[in-house]
Amino acid sequence: MFLHVRARQLLLLLPLLLGFTSVACNTVTEVAPKVEEVPATVYTIKKGSHYSDRNNVRKLTSNRISFEVSFDSTAIYTSAKSNNQADINKLYGLSDCNTSHHTNSARFGWRWYNNRLEVLAYTYRNKKWDYKLLGPVPLGQIIALELRMEDGSYVFEMLGKEVSMPRACNGAAEGYQLYPYFGGDETAPHDITIRIKDLK
Repeated sequence: MFLHVRARQLLLLLPLLLGFTSVACNTVTEVAPKVEEVPATVYTIKKGSHYSDRNNVRKLTSNRISFEVSFDSTAIYTSAKSNNQADINKLYGLSDCNTSHHTNSARFGWRWYNNRLEVLAYTYRNKKWDYKLLGPVPLGQIIALELRMEDGSYVFEMLGKEVSMPRACNGAAEGYQLYPYFGGDETAPHDITIRIKDLK
């Protein structure tokens, strides 16, 4: 009798045990899709040159340019003429209003000044250039920068700080990409490397 009761109990438990086994064997592991990391582009301005080695003419229509940049110790330099040390080197941006960049444009600038690397907002508006200091950045650190084209103004953003500068036209910028450039009057005193990664 005892064995008969035990057999009935086991028969009742059997579906439960099979269910647990089935669940344990059918565990699903979700795998996130692999996202390809796009590397930064290394721009090199050779000693004695103004332009970087990657200076392809590229037409651009955009409301915004976002990118990350990092400078290394090659960004440290001393100008041949001391009054040129304050000159602004160009980093990244675009021409605007379907004109040349010496007529209308906006880009970030940089310089080694007062023993630090400074990033600046730099514009041409109807052939008149202007600039505003955004602030210093440490060498070797990746910094996110953004330039927005708004009606009648450019908005430059770095490390939570925004600077607005006047613009000669409205709507999306119509022009061409502007790349790293050394000068000012002087050319690069040695090879300078800048890493830039475009952000979507």
